[in-house]
Order: sequence, then structure tokens, then C-alpha cells
Amino acid sequence: MDLDATDRRLLKVLQRQGRISNADLSERVNLSPSACHRRVQRLEKAGFIRDYVALLDPRKLGRPTTVFVEITLRGQADETLESFEKAVARIPDVLECHLMAGSADYLLKIVAEDSEDFARIHRQYLTRLPGVAQMQSSFALRTVFKTTALPV
Repeated sequence: MDLDATDRRLLKVLQRQGRISNADLSERVNLSPSACHRRVQRLEKAGFIRDYVALLDPRKLGRPTTVFVEITLRGQADETLESFEKAVARIPDVLECHLMAGSADYLLKIVAEDSEDFARIHRQYLTRLPGVAQMQSSFALRTVFKTTALPV
């Protein structure tokens, strides 16, 4: 499915205001409410809109510390990658896990209460991940910019 300019406007608004009413959305993109609703349904069905979520404030939830962990595995066999990925997916503090090209095999984004809490996460989970040869952790000092909106 090709996206036209109206579809792109819809996606831009919905990325920033997922709870906007159909009436307000249709007004913002210059469509009738019924046409707007049909287009959003089509975008959902085609998979362009995967989900609607609430973005939570990590500070309010007592998780202000972000740690990026680079992990290098002992090998690249499919079973090694699969067992690592299954194990890391079960760690509740991991927000993201990316298979990388470059010096590290994986990059994890982890949230913690503080450095002591990260030490607990490290001891309880990270040291037990299968196939790990090396780990390097970097603490984010401050988030300068963060968005969930993709360019459309």
C-alpha cells in the first residue's frame, strides 16, 4: 500500500496524539470524520499503525536511570543468538534489545532506579545470559532528545 500525503498527515498527528478523537483528527487533516475513520482503519489493517500505547514517565515511576549495555557473544551460531534473545526478552528492566553490526553483537537499553539497582539487574540477570563473552555498560547522564515519532 502506498501512502499519500493525507495518510502521512494522519500518521504524523497520531504519533504525537494517539488519543485524539476522530472528529479532532479529521479536522486537523482536512477530511470528513467518516473518511478519516476509514483511512485510519485502512492504515491499521495494513500494519502502518501497529498499536496505541501510553508513554510513561520513568522518573515518576522511580526508574530515572538509563543504561546502555553492549554485549559481545562467544559465537554467532543461530542457536547461540536464539538462546540469548529468548533469555534477554525475559528481563523486565530491558526496554530494547538490538542485534548490531560493529564491535558489539547486541545493544540493550535498560532502566533502573539508580546504580545500585543496575548492579542488582546485572547480578540477577545480565551475568546469567547465555553465550556472553563481554559486556560494557554506559550510564546516560541526561536525555537530551527522545521521540517515538518516525519521520513520515
